[in-house]
Amino acid sequence: MADRIVVLKVGSSSVTTAGGQADEALLASLSAQVAAVRERGCRVVVVTSGAVATGLAALGIDRRPTEIAVLQAAASVGQHRVVRSWQDGLAAHGLLAGQVLLDPADFFSRRQYLLAGRTFAALLDLGAVPIVNENDAVADQELRFGDNDRLAALVAVLVSADRLVMLTDTPGLFTADPAQRADATLIDEVTEIDQVLEAAAGGSSSAVGTGGMASKLAAARLATWSGIETVIADARDEGVVVRLEAGAPTESTVFRARHRPLAARKAWLAFATVPRGHLAVDAGAHAALRDGASLLLAGVRAHDGEFTAGDAVEVACDGSLIAKGLTRLGAADVAGLLGEGRAPRDVVVVHRDDLVVLD
Repeated sequence: MADRIVVLKVGSSSVTTAGGQADEALLASLSAQVAAVRERGCRVVVVTSGAVATGLAALGIDRRPTEIAVLQAAASVGQHRVVRSWQDGLAAHGLLAGQVLLDPADFFSRRQYLLAGRTFAALLDLGAVPIVNENDAVADQELRFGDNDRLAALVAVLVSADRLVMLTDTPGLFTADPAQRADATLIDEVTEIDQVLEAAAGGSSSAVGTGGMASKLAAARLATWSGIETVIADARDEGVVVRLEAGAPTESTVFRARHRPLAARKAWLAFATVPRGHLAVDAGAHAALRDGASLLLAGVRAHDGEFTAGDAVEVACDGSLIAKGLTRLGAADVAGLLGEGRAPRDVVVVHRDDLVVLD
């Protein structure tokens, strides 16, 4: 039986101290937990934040700047400091860290996606612990992950993880903001992410992080749709990762994986590709897509975006996103065929093999 794989995501507010330095004590504790779960036959991938915060502290910058170039410079200064702290913590247990810096192109291109997967597989086969972060020093601000919660979920899908654990500064998702509502209670289990849960999730409570509970909820949806159980827990809850793997009680929120998860390629289509355009379809097309049909030109009512054949597009009905896929026609082709009014209505715009229904 293959080893279990756990992706462990640690946020900036946990990785760093109030002064912006890497929290060596916490990283040592987490490294010990990584070693412990590995002894149970579990492979671990770590997605770590903290490069920008650590770099700003090293550069003597007190407040998070708005200038992109300064943030990228801070990431360059801080990234190796964070990884070195992880390596020091892991080395105490005879483990080796392997730094992996990713950008969206590694996921949006199917070829790059598969190459990245092979890199992770080799690192894990060789016994290393991948330490992952977005390549913030050179990231394109118009095209980036946005936060490491999403990155962690994408990595979890990429490596076919069994569990995604997002460690932060709170035990999990509450019914309301506990800082504002004394009656707020921890939600210990979630089987379906709905609008009520989304309303309970707020923004980032950290001055150094870019994520928040809302982004963790989005990451949990991505992972659970892909068949990966997801947990939000407190990074400072000593031994929480070990207890989770041992099946022992923890103060956390567990998001159960869907019983019928998306296949690997469908998950890539749904969550890793960047839409270059949008197609509006009618109710008949919506029903046909739900029944497993391809999207035909007959069902397309409008389109926007400058997409070409092979690009990812979003499909909407009555203003709501219902599907995503790779188009066989470019925007100019769709416009021309719709404009003619006498074009073959059975022309396939998105084939069912290249489409995933999301509603």
